[in-house]
Amino acid sequence: MKISTKGRYALRMLLDLAEHREGYIALKDIALRQSISKKYLEQILPLLNKSDLLKTNRGYQGGYKLAKDPSLITVGEILRLTEGSLAPVACVGENPADCPRRADCLTLPVWQGLYRVIVEYLDGITLQDLLNGGRELGADSYSI
Repeated sequence: MKISTKGRYALRMLLDLAEHREGYIALKDIALRQSISKKYLEQILPLLNKSDLLKTNRGYQGGYKLAKDPSLITVGEILRLTEGSLAPVACVGENPADCPRRADCLTLPVWQGLYRVIVEYLDGITLQDLLNGGRELGADSYSI
């Protein structure tokens, strides 16, 4: 599984908004702080606007801000919005593909276990955790 720049940049954008919560933030300011093209952020915004993660304000002093507390927004939620499924293969995940070998597949438990670890790990990390320095993320505390 490889996370695209779209997913990585969306995470950085929302983390920037979590870090700078003093009202609405202009996209150009986020782009400048994060060294990301404003045009690229504009391509990511429609995905985020469809969710309940952002509030927008047009006009003078307009921009974006988080719609909920950073402790309620997980990395998994953000990546599912931008990447789609987090499943490592098509035969596992929210909508597993119909596979004629599914009933007899000896490797299926491997993919199901990997998917479970990915989801539990990414859904266990909030923007607030990242703001706090991510000291307690426990990347090495999972086993399959």
